[in-house]
Amino acid sequence: MEFDLSWLLLGLPLAFVLGWGASRFDIRQLRLENRQAPKAYFKGLNFLLNEQQDQAIDAFIEAVQNDPDTSELHFALGNLFRRRGEYERAVRVHEHLLSRADLSRTDRERAQHALALDFLKAGLLDRAEAALHKLEGSPFESQARLALLAIYERSRDWPQAAAIAERMDQAGQGRFNARQAHYLCEQALSLVAQQDVPGALERLAEARTIAPEAPRAYIETARLQALQGQHGPACDTLQHMARVAPSHLSLAAPLWADCAQAAQRGPEALAQLDAIYQEHPSLDLLEALVTLSQAQGVPTEVARERYVRHLDQEPSLVAAARWLSGEQLSHEQFHPQVQRALDHAAKPLIRYRCAACGFEAKQYFWQCPGCQSWDSYPAQRVEEL
Repeated sequence: MEFDLSWLLLGLPLAFVLGWGASRFDIRQLRLENRQAPKAYFKGLNFLLNEQQDQAIDAFIEAVQNDPDTSELHFALGNLFRRRGEYERAVRVHEHLLSRADLSRTDRERAQHALALDFLKAGLLDRAEAALHKLEGSPFESQARLALLAIYERSRDWPQAAAIAERMDQAGQGRFNARQAHYLCEQALSLVAQQDVPGALERLAEARTIAPEAPRAYIETARLQALQGQHGPACDTLQHMARVAPSHLSLAAPLWADCAQAAQRGPEALAQLDAIYQEHPSLDLLEALVTLSQAQGVPTEVARERYVRHLDQEPSLVAAARWLSGEQLSHEQFHPQVQRALDHAAKPLIRYRCAACGFEAKQYFWQCPGCQSWDSYPAQRVEEL
């Protein structure tokens, strides 16, 4: 059978036309998809800038559906879900990113960090801890360690917190001596609750060695010594604290006054507290001085004159109320009502206030219950700030 070349001549142009048509169709489809993806992306960006997060999420979802391989869109979508409190959806987005085999190392580390933030915001601390540990050796290592430190402090896992703080200190992320001392003090308090006083004293001694100018370990040590009846050593401990941290002695002034009286060292303590008061006047030191003066046989009227002398230096409502409480008024029948009103007005002024977040409390905190900052409470009452 002979081959007819005329069919070949007719087929070649037809194949060319069909191929050209198919290529034009593919190019048109590709251009359409490329136009749709940026349009949805920029639409979502516009909604985001206008703080219309619901519409932004819908637009980004559309963009992701048009181009499921674009990691940046996934990151934007996951961050939006986290900001809105939709942590489960944020976790799904970032876990989907991590499951992709074609993801670059940089994007994988970024997705791991985002996933850890999702767990943190959701309060899933155990899963957040596991996710943060995987960031060791990555550009997010410093941030991961800070987050781990916050987790261990929040869960009161002080040994783990100490280990992380030591690694951060060695890496040059800051000085953590004072915080390490707090961790040891917290462990000491736990040991006291377990009736292990010798173990607690060992932790406190280690805290004083790590941070010799931090006042907390001295105060806790003196308190434990006083509980064991060692009032003389307690006075010695507080004397040492007065040399290294005199501005915080007001926190231990009542304890020092009690220990000094029990150890028959009242005159010595009175002179030392008075000297510190001249440099760092405070209401707590004032109260301790009045108490010690009366215990040493000074007439009550003379001892209470310290309140008036304090008023010469500071216009203190608290000091005025305490002086008035022991005075005889010409209209004594109205004294209880006047005293009650003054005490009520002075009550907010004897609180402590966090310098970082403004959280106020009746008692002094080494770590703020509001913002979790350490050493953010001044040793002075609100009235003295």
